[in-house]
Amino acid sequence: MTERAPVILKIGGELLADATRRHRTATAIRRLAAAGPLVVVHGGGREVDAALATHGIEKQAIDGLRITDASTLEVVVRMLAGQVNTRLVAAVRHLNVAAVGLTAADTGVAVIHRAAPYVAANGRVVDLGFVGEPTGQDRPALLDTLYRNGFVPLVASIGVDNGQLLNVNADTLAGYLAGRLGATRLLIAGGTAGVLDSNGSTIPTVDDTLLQALITDGRANAGMVAKLMACVEARRAGINRVDIVDGTTGTDFDKNAGTQIVASEFNNTTAQRHPQAN
Repeated sequence: MTERAPVILKIGGELLADATRRHRTATAIRRLAAAGPLVVVHGGGREVDAALATHGIEKQAIDGLRITDASTLEVVVRMLAGQVNTRLVAAVRHLNVAAVGLTAADTGVAVIHRAAPYVAANGRVVDLGFVGEPTGQDRPALLDTLYRNGFVPLVASIGVDNGQLLNVNADTLAGYLAGRLGATRLLIAGGTAGVLDSNGSTIPTVDDTLLQALITDGRANAGMVAKLMACVEARRAGINRVDIVDGTTGTDFDKNAGTQIVASEFNNTTAQRHPQAN
């Protein structure tokens, strides 16, 4: 039984979209798991979008945030908790890693509450629908038990509040779990090489002050805001190593080009949480 704190790896849905990408991602998970305790959180927005289109359900969004009505939620749950998660478990287990598929609805993973109405950039107040946010200070007992006994939890970003399933942003969930588990590192792997400047070049390091500015002044696009807010959550919780990296090439996610979030004087009153959904 291990007593070491885990690394939290968040995987973007673009890294799971087909068998080749899943195998590459599973190989990266195997390598990270061999180095120490690991908890994985994944999204799947691309596959959700494709499934919505197949069923003739229009994608609804505001400021890049998915509005999750009842029909959309049904597709989100089926894709994330079913197809995406199960296929990832199969790919990881094929490489002889003790993977366990979960969602944030499972007891001992995360306490989720339905998100409050969202104030859009144009001042409009929008009900995002069946969207949840992780809350509470309890340590995730189930994840704790699993990783301490050599298992690798693979967590789909679906939560529950009073019996109602909710769509939870995977970046937000990963940042929350990093804080609650006292992770040694939060590693966010997706389809872009970190935080980009106005010329499209990667910013190698972003301190807490710049991170907050990117969120509040609108320079970060909607998809990046969720990642930056996850970094805020992790930094507030004392996680010293936070990275946003390119996961589309190779299997060494932790060595790929990206942006490292570094410490500066941190004012936690200036960053506003933006609930987002996959």
